Amino acid sequence: MFKTIKEDIAAIKNRDPAARSALEIMLLYSGYKAIRSYRKAHWLHSHGFVFLARWVSQRCVKRTNIEIHPAAKIGRRVFIDHGTGVVIGETAVVGDDCTIYQGVTLGGTGKDKGKRHPTLGNGVMVGAGAKVLGPINIGDNTRIAAGAVVLSDTPSDCTAVGVPARIVRVGGEKVRNLDQIHVSDPVKDELSRLEQRITELEKQLEEAKKN
Repeated sequence: MFKTIKEDIAAIKNRDPAARSALEIMLLYSGYKAIRSYRKAHWLHSHGFVFLARWVSQRCVKRTNIEIHPAAKIGRRVFIDHGTGVVIGETAVVGDDCTIYQGVTLGGTGKDKGKRHPTLGNGVMVGAGAKVLGPINIGDNTRIAAGAVVLSDTPSDCTAVGVPARIVRVGGEKVRNLDQIHVSDPVKDELSRLEQRITELEKQLEEAKKN
């Protein structure tokens, strides 16, 4: 447990340039507090203390506004940045080295039974306000842009954007630093291209009428 705590703190220091010390992270970072409480609740839940596990979990919600079900499976070095409004469902699985921003939901669609929540691979980044819903699989090193709604599986090493989310491939290379604000939307780009083509055709038609 102590080794895991040290890893969690080190992960935050490595990924958050605003983090100045381990003490600051332990006392002031709501995402760290939520992960720490989750690990306690998960241990209790896996050892049959279900009610006590939920009690620990709900106390954490009141203190951090981050809700992680004790039965969820969270990997090592997971960083919840800011964290307000994050919800992680009962059957969700989050791999190692993932980063989750505020307002993210790893939830269900309401129509599935059993495995109802998503599985995130290793190194996944989920941008602010994104929703990943249903028993889907998100590949390793995938980047989900802010505000995206992901409803289907994604391959590894890709970027998902839009509502519903679409995959943007980047030449087979891993996307390490996604610009969550200026990332291109393939639907918007296609509409813009079509609008430009229509304008060109209208100009050609006007020129033809003059001749």
